[in-house]
Parts: sequence; structure tokens; C-alpha cells
Amino acid sequence: MIAKALGFLRGGTHVALSTQHSALSIGVILSACLMLAFASCAPASQDSPVLVIVNGKPITQREFDFRWSELPESTKIRYQKEGGKRKFLDDLIGRELLMQQARKLGLDQSQTIREHLQRLKEQAILDELLQQVLKNQIEIPKDELEAYYAAHDAVLPAPDRIEVAQIVTRNEFAAKDIKRMLDEGMDFAKLAQRYSTDKETRSKGGELGLYRKGSADPQVDAVILKLRPGHVSEPIKTESGVIYIIKLISREPGDTKAVHALRERLRQELYGEKRRKDFEDYLARLRATATVRMADASRHVTEDTGH
Repeated sequence: MIAKALGFLRGGTHVALSTQHSALSIGVILSACLMLAFASCAPASQDSPVLVIVNGKPITQREFDFRWSELPESTKIRYQKEGGKRKFLDDLIGRELLMQQARKLGLDQSQTIREHLQRLKEQAILDELLQQVLKNQIEIPKDELEAYYAAHDAVLPAPDRIEVAQIVTRNEFAAKDIKRMLDEGMDFAKLAQRYSTDKETRSKGGELGLYRKGSADPQVDAVILKLRPGHVSEPIKTESGVIYIIKLISREPGDTKAVHALRERLRQELYGEKRRKDFEDYLARLRATATVRMADASRHVTEDTGH
């Protein structure tokens, strides 16, 4: 948007233009012409000391300071290594010489350049309008943000690395008997292989591998999150009638930096969605009060609905 339009102009001020080392190609002159055609973007130069006069055209301190302030920090650092502001002034002189040459060739009157400048101007105006329309800061309620995190839980790494094992049965008496044997010191894996009805984990001694919050019944979830490593739960009967006995094998802290980074990315996504919704509502209000009539020639566009 506006950053792209202005970035184009700013780029011209920090490219090293040396009349001794650069060939005056038409492409370079065209670029210079485009960049200086927006010279009105710089502050007015009244009452500002003149630094240099190039074929009668002054370059003032105010213009120099403005164009220097527009440079990216990385470019300023490069200038400091290659001659500082004196080198930048040399580049502005070279830029002015190119601009004067472009005017001599009549490039500033080119229809192509005029159309290009008009598009840049329109984009800058639209960007300014959007900045005014969307100037209010959007506040995201905490509960809405947490709900958004929950809806995208699959992309978030678990805050803790939890490994669990389970024994599954539907028989309450069997569950109590299994828990009694575990309390007496019998091996959890062997009992799972013998008594668990879950075919996928039975052969692995009941091991589920890494566990993610929300992947089990809520009653089981609540117990897992409270268990300490090496401990075995009481039989947990779920609403479906399935009974679980859970062993927490290990619990290790996850990558908190990765979790924070992904949560921030999700927050930015939600913020962007709200911004987009505000813009769409604004545009809808404009459409509601506008008169739009499609001309006959529009059929060449409207008939193409894509694949």
C-alpha cells in the first residue's frame, strides 16, 4: 500500500548514483524522473540554507535532512562506512544531474510516466483514507482471544511434553482389581498387555506416547493434568461407560518461546481479521449509498468467473 509507494521513492534516495561509474541508461533516467516528480513530498525549502547548487538548482539543508531521514537504518549505516553524509550529498548531486538530463529529454512529459505517477498518487490517497477509517485501535477481549487460541490448538505446541500410558476396560470390578494389583507393585505395562481392551496401545504396554491436552475425555484430561510423574490414577469412569486407569510416565517443560511466538502470531491473525471486517463494513456502507451500473463491455470480465 502506502509503504510500497513511498518505498519506491525512498529507494531512489539511497542508491549510490555516481556520474563517474554509472552509465546513463534510459531505464535509470526514467527511474530518476519518477522519483523526483514527487519532489513536492519533501518539505518546503524556504528559509533553509543552500548546501549546493547544481546547474542553478539548489539543494537545501531541509531537503537533505528530509531525504536522509527517509533512509532505512541499514542504508544509513552503509553510508557511515562509505563516506557519511558527504557521500550521500554526492549521491543527491548525481540524482539531480540525472533528473535534469531526464527533463532535457522530455521524459517528465512521458505519458507512461504520467500514468504511473497517477496510479502511485491514487494508491497513496487510498492508503491515507484507510489509515483514517481504521485509525481506532482494536481491543480484543481476553475470553475471545483464548477462544481463538483454543480453536487453533492443533497448531500450538503443548506447553508441557507429557507421556502417559493407559489401561482401558468397561468392567468396574476388573478396574478395581487391576488398581489393587498396581498398588501391590505389579508392572503397569504387563497388566495393560493382559487386561486392557484398547487394541492400539495394549501391545505397547498401554503407552500413548506424547499426550496433547484435549485429546481425551474431559474427565481423563483433568486427571492427567494433575498427576505427578510415576503415579497411577484411580479408575476413571467416563460418560461413555469406558473406564481408564492412567499412569503419568513423564512431564517435561515444553518450548515456551515457540508457544509464545505462535500465540502472538495467532493474536495478529485475529487482529487482522477484525481489521479486515471493519474495512469490509465500511466498504459495504459506501456501496449501499452508491449507484453502480455495469456497462455492456463489462460482460467480457463478468463472464470470466475463474475455475
